Amino acid sequence: MLPLEYYLAGSAALFAISLYCLATKRNIIRLLLGIEILINSGQLNFIAFAANWTEGYVDPLAQLFIMISIVLSVCVMAVGLTIVVYIYRHYGTLDVRELRRLRW
Repeated sequence: MLPLEYYLAGSAALFAISLYCLATKRNIIRLLLGIEILINSGQLNFIAFAANWTEGYVDPLAQLFIMISIVLSVCVMAVGLTIVVYIYRHYGTLDVRELRRLRW
């Protein structure tokens, strides 16, 4: 098994990628993907700590929490993409800055 530091470095890289995506992108779909990457980095951290808590033992409760978290994040992304489709049909754009200008 890999040391905990490798998992933490991978999670930190995913976190940095997601923050970059959230800070610089203007497309709503790319922002949703950035949020999904952010959630995945947290899940990787959680399962890495659960696997390294006791040597040779992986906590099944942590795996259950991660499975529930994956299902919930998929549901959130489905609702988000549905909202994005309706936004595109109504306004004809997915640019966040353009949508802010359409506000009252």
